Amino acid sequence: MDAVAWFDAHDYEVARQILQRGVGALAFVAFLSTLNQFRPLLGEHGLLPVPELLRRASRLRGPTLFRWGYTDRRLVAVSVAGLVLAASVVAGLPQLGPPWLPLCVFLALWVLYLSIVNVGQTFYGFGWEMLLCEALFTVAFLGSDQTPPPLTIVIAVWWLVFRLEFGAGMIKIRGGREWRDLTALMYHHETQPMPGPLSRQAHLLPKWFHRGEVLGNHFAQLLVPFLLFVPGPVGSSAAAIVILTQLWLIVTGNFAWLNWITVVLAASAITDSAWHWLIPAIPPDLGTDAAATPIWWAVVVLAASALLVVLSFWPIRNLVSRRQLMNASFNRWMLVNAYGAFGTVTKRRIEIVVEGTLADAPGGDDGVDDAGTDVPGGDGGWREYAFKGKPGALRAVPRQWAPYHLRLDWLMWFLPLGRMWEPWFEVFLLRLLEADAPTLALLETDPFDGAAPRWIRARAYHYRFATRAEFRESGDRWVRTLVGEVVPPSGLE
Repeated sequence: MDAVAWFDAHDYEVARQILQRGVGALAFVAFLSTLNQFRPLLGEHGLLPVPELLRRASRLRGPTLFRWGYTDRRLVAVSVAGLVLAASVVAGLPQLGPPWLPLCVFLALWVLYLSIVNVGQTFYGFGWEMLLCEALFTVAFLGSDQTPPPLTIVIAVWWLVFRLEFGAGMIKIRGGREWRDLTALMYHHETQPMPGPLSRQAHLLPKWFHRGEVLGNHFAQLLVPFLLFVPGPVGSSAAAIVILTQLWLIVTGNFAWLNWITVVLAASAITDSAWHWLIPAIPPDLGTDAAATPIWWAVVVLAASALLVVLSFWPIRNLVSRRQLMNASFNRWMLVNAYGAFGTVTKRRIEIVVEGTLADAPGGDDGVDDAGTDVPGGDGGWREYAFKGKPGALRAVPRQWAPYHLRLDWLMWFLPLGRMWEPWFEVFLLRLLEADAPTLALLETDPFDGAAPRWIRARAYHYRFATRAEFRESGDRWVRTLVGEVVPPSGLE
C-alpha cells in the first residue's frame, strides 16, 4: 500500500513503548485493585450492591457489560481478563503483531474497565478512573512495532496531559485563597487523603520551602503545559518538568495511580533524541526501521483523531468557564474529560475512628482518654479497627500504597468533609457488627480476631503531625485530640 509519510512520528518510538507498557501496567494495578476490593464493596453482598443499583437505576452512568446482570463470578471473570490482557501489553506481545492487534487489546481493556467504573458508584468516583479509561482508548491507536507511531495520536496524548495539568492549575487559581497566597502546601502534606512515609518530613519543612512548592506548582501546571506542543528539546524539557513535579508528589503522598499515569503520559513529549542524550545506549534513530504507515491504518487513526477533536469542544469550554468543573466527563464513554484536583486544601485533618467492644453494655468508663490511649482504672473494652492506609495508630509510619488504590480508606477521608451518614458507611458498621470476613479483609487488623463485637461506635479526632520535639519525647508521629462522637454505641438490635 502507499505510505503516508507525513503521518509518521519516527522520533517518538521510545515514547510509544512507555505509553503502551506504562498504561498497560497501571491497568493491571487497577484490575488487581478491583479483583481484591470490588466484591466486599460493591458485590452481591457489598456495601453498595451492584444488583440493587441495576434494579433501581433507570439510566446508568454509562455502558457496562453488567447491564444484563451482575454476579460476583462475572466480576471475577472481567477482572481476570483485564489482568491477562494488561500483562500481555506490558510484556509487549500484541505490539509484535500488526497494528490492529494492540488496538483490539487496548479497546478490550477500555470496555472492561469502563464496565466496572460505570457500576462502581462512589467507590469509583475518582478522577483517575476516567483518566485511565481515556488513556486506554487513546493509546489503543498507537499501533504496533510494525509501523511508526501516528503523529496525531501522539499529539492527542499531549492534549490529554495539557487538560490534566492546566485544568488542575486553573482549578487551584479559581479555588481557595491558599493557592493564591502561597500557603496551600503548609497544610496539604498533613491533611491529604492518605499520607505516605515521607509526608511528615515534607510537612515539617520551612514555610519558605512550602511557598516555593506552590510557585513551582503554578509554573508546572499553568505555563509548562503549553510547551508540550513544541516538538524537540522544548517539548522534551516541558515533559521533564511535569515528570519531576509528579515524582515529588509520588514520594510525599498516596494518590493511587494519578501521579504515575501522569508521568507515563508526559513521557509522550520526550523525543528519541532526548532519550539518547540522557541514556546513550538508546539509539537516536530507534523508530526509523519500521515500515511506513499503510493507508488503511492511517484512515482508522485519523477517524479516531477526528472523534477526539470533536469531543474536545466541551472540555475547552469548561477550561475557560468561570464555573470550571473538576473531574467531569461530558459523554458516557469517558473520552476527552475535564480534570483537576484540590481546588481548596483542607486545613484540619479530621479522622473517623471506628471502635467496637465485646462488653454486654456500652456504658461506663470506656478506658481511653481523648488521645485514644488506655487510662488507669478503665475497662479498656473499646478497641479500634485499624485501616491499611488511613491514619490510626499514633506511632505508625504511613505506608506507601500508590499506585494501588485503597478505596475504602479514601472514602473514610471524605466522610467528615460532607454528609457524615453515608449509606455505605451504615452498612459498613453493620458488617463489622456481623464480623463479616470479606469486609474485615479490607482492614489492616480486626481487634477481635473474627469475633463479633456487641457494640460499635465512631468518633471524630483531630489529627496533626507531631513536631520534631514531640516525636523525640513520645515517639508518636501523630498527635490527636477527640472532637466528638459521631455514631453513638450501636448494636445489631
